[in-house]
Amino acid sequence: MIGIQVKKVEDQLIIRWQLSKTIIPIADITEIYLDDTYAGTDPAAVRIGLPSGTSERIVIRTHKQSYVLFLFDSTKMMNRLQDDVGLKVKASR
Repeated sequence: MIGIQVKKVEDQLIIRWQLSKTIIPIADITEIYLDDTYAGTDPAAVRIGLPSGTSERIVIRTHKQSYVLFLFDSTKMMNRLQDDVGLKVKASR
């Protein structure tokens, strides 16, 4: 399994990377945005993917937690998240 895989199953967003599986209830998502910092601004965020060698980051914020996705191509992932979650992905915060 190469890269981060995201799919919507019922009312949840499921993120898979390597052997990990992260489940985020879609109703809990407050915003999604591109982040131009190296590792995100929230020190307690869950980081998914390899930060080295990737140039783009997407942050998914929920009521309780933030998730930073390290990606090679954020355009495809942004489109998928917009379709699955129904929130517009902001260019930056």
